[in-house]
Amino acid sequence: MVLALDARISLTKKRKRVGRGGSRGGTSGRGHKGQKCRSGGGVSLTFEGGQMPLSRRLPKRGFSNVRFQDEWVVINVGQLASLFEPGQEITRAVLVERGMVRGAEKKKVKILGAGSLDRALIVEADAFSKTALEAIQKNGGEARLIKEK
Repeated sequence: MVLALDARISLTKKRKRVGRGGSRGGTSGRGHKGQKCRSGGGVSLTFEGGQMPLSRRLPKRGFSNVRFQDEWVVINVGQLASLFEPGQEITRAVLVERGMVRGAEKKKVKILGAGSLDRALIVEADAFSKTALEAIQKNGGEARLIKEK
């Protein structure tokens, strides 16, 4: 294969510029008049030509708790053991600083018992599992529940 070294020959294909005369001039393949021929024109994927859309034809029933549900960040005691020194107090602010909790105002923190804990830690969280409580207290640490306002 021989590469084109001549400056007049381009190695990349030029894009087709429509609407500027020639075989693709005039309407540029968009047909005549109407919403779809205009720039920025067209209908959404859910539009059904004026027919009542499916989302509006179906009945709306029930209640969704999505707007009101609590978001939880789950942290294991094994993660705490690897990141914190013995006797250190662990609060939500400390967890946010270390990057373990993002969006601290909205999310609640729950400590789970997976992993091994070999040091005494003072942990403050919204909830603890039974195994996490046992692991923290077995090593001489303290588990404090955050009271809701």
